[in-house]
Amino acid sequence: MSGSNPDPEEDKITGLEPGGGVPPGETPPGEASTTTTQGHDEHGTRRSTQFIVIAAIAVVVLLSLLYFVGYIVGMFD
Repeated sequence: MSGSNPDPEEDKITGLEPGGGVPPGETPPGEASTTTTQGHDEHGTRRSTQFIVIAAIAVVVLLSLLYFVGYIVGMFD
């Protein structure tokens, strides 16, 4: 199986200066020139949701801590 050369042919390359440089105007602009927002605005979670999640984690941690302290003290033999 023989493959073809993926490099472009030398005579079909446009805009190259000697040494491989490219003159101004031959390359596309560095960034898009769109100034409007795209898509929809992202809004974070509501403050009450964050509070509920943090409170639930705190309750689980506190209950676990109380269980292990009670186990160490000897309440759960």
